[in-house]
Amino acid sequence: MAPSHLLLFDIDGTLLTTNGEAVRAMMAAYREVYGVEPPSDGLLMDGKTELRIAHELLGMCGLTREQVDAGLPRFWDCYDAELVRQLSPAGTTVYPGVRELLAALRPRADTLLGLLTGNTARSAWRKLAMAGLDGFPVGAYGEHHEEREALPALAIEAAEAHCGRRFTGKAVVILGDTPSDVRCGQHLGVKTIAVATGLYSREALAAEHPDHLFDDFTDVPAVLRALYGDNTA
Repeated sequence: MAPSHLLLFDIDGTLLTTNGEAVRAMMAAYREVYGVEPPSDGLLMDGKTELRIAHELLGMCGLTREQVDAGLPRFWDCYDAELVRQLSPAGTTVYPGVRELLAALRPRADTLLGLLTGNTARSAWRKLAMAGLDGFPVGAYGEHHEEREALPALAIEAAEAHCGRRFTGKAVVILGDTPSDVRCGQHLGVKTIAVATGLYSREALAAEHPDHLFDDFTDVPAVLRALYGDNTA
């Protein structure tokens, strides 16, 4: 049975939090590669891609776009090494209902699970591995584009290459915790599910008019109904 639904999950604030460990790893990599320490409390990172964050933070330190781009290959390697050093099971929190929801979704032959995240591919997998979460064969990642709105189309292309079919409209679902997650889904006319486990309140997310909104994923049957309608079997 070919999958008919493509579910694209954000990571930070949606599936898990590293409680600051990943940010500390990022800052250590900036120091090592660029010789500066950006003011991590001076920029809202939630909902942005790591490529955009790098340009914004390092731009605040006076670096040009050309200087930032020149250092990125080394920075991605250094950041990955820092994540290996700094991420820990004790510092990684999986949000309520996430494990149960993924356990319900993984066996479904009609569903392809993927990632749509501001993380780079390597940082995404470091965090998921630390949390013991897996089962996401496709995705679009934070090194692919500065603008999050560009990522859904890339994820859909990756899904088509993976399983040989084109996912369109409400057969594609983006699940995330920020207004940017909702907007990037609306940009392509796909279904959006917002969850208020991250920085943004339920009220702030409701203002973006997602198709569905949850406080968390604890009520797995309700989330499944939001994903599939009445066809949850």
